[in-house]
Amino acid sequence: MARPDHARRPRPWHRTRAYRLTRTVVLTVALAVGGVWWARVDEAAPAPVTATDGTPVTPSTGSGESAGARAAARGRSPAPATPTPAAGPAQGRSGSARPTPPTGPTRADGSARGRPGSARPTSPAAPTRVVGPAAGRPGPAGPTPPAAHPNVPAPPRPPALLPRSRPTTLTLPYLDIEAPVVDLRLDRHRQLTAPPDDNSNLVGWYADGPSPGENGTVIVVGHRDTRAGPAVFVGLDAVTPGRPVELRRADGRTAIYTVDAVKTYDKANFPSRDVYGARARPELRLITCGGAYDRRTGYTGNIVVYAHLTATRPAPPAPKSLTGRARSR
Repeated sequence: MARPDHARRPRPWHRTRAYRLTRTVVLTVALAVGGVWWARVDEAAPAPVTATDGTPVTPSTGSGESAGARAAARGRSPAPATPTPAAGPAQGRSGSARPTPPTGPTRADGSARGRPGSARPTSPAAPTRVVGPAAGRPGPAGPTPPAAHPNVPAPPRPPALLPRSRPTTLTLPYLDIEAPVVDLRLDRHRQLTAPPDDNSNLVGWYADGPSPGENGTVIVVGHRDTRAGPAVFVGLDAVTPGRPVELRRADGRTAIYTVDAVKTYDKANFPSRDVYGARARPELRLITCGGAYDRRTGYTGNIVVYAHLTATRPAPPAPKSLTGRARSR
């Protein structure tokens, strides 16, 4: 028996079971997405706000309608209220919908007073002020003042200059040197003469230059050794920076210098300008022989101590003279 023609034709695609199942799924997803979009379309994403103490704060929506009222209107349970730190005056009230009652005034540290969630309305929170830098006084928030720097001692003032007076005694406590001073001048070759070598403990001062305590460079020279043996400046190269050098003057005052550096120069390349030249402050040079020694030509160089004036010491008080008649026994 032959089949009818309509039985041989395939079923249309829109009448298949797969199409009906696909259509059902698509409609279900579309309704779900549309419902979610409709529920959230009127909620604007708030911008992050930070309180004066740096704590994130949820800002007001600005429409006057609380999130709890909108959730109740859509049949959803509002989220529980959480206290937030006070960032300033409370937002304005709207007349379109009754706002959720506040949980109470808020302190500056973010804690709420009263019973949270109470249905009894209370007055809006008053503007709060954050405690300022002054202890015990409320004030507007401001930048934290920088920590106070520790007291830095002021640089020492330069000592007062002294009037002219020739030196009488040179003292180096570090080397146990206490030597008398004699006057020296230039020879016919314009070179500074040396102190007499018959007394190995003598030092010489360039008498045509500044005196100790005056502004300028004081020049003092001494022997390192003589034919009799070691002399006054035999250990001069052992002086270290920071050591004191004292020059007592004829008027009784003492000029105290502090060593800056100790250098050795070859005689052929001696820096006369650096050693003898004038400076903007009172300075001192101690000079003796140095370098290698040759029996015929002597030492090949010079040792130079650089120092500057750091203090002066007044003259000691004169002893009181005995006056009046002695008591008779």
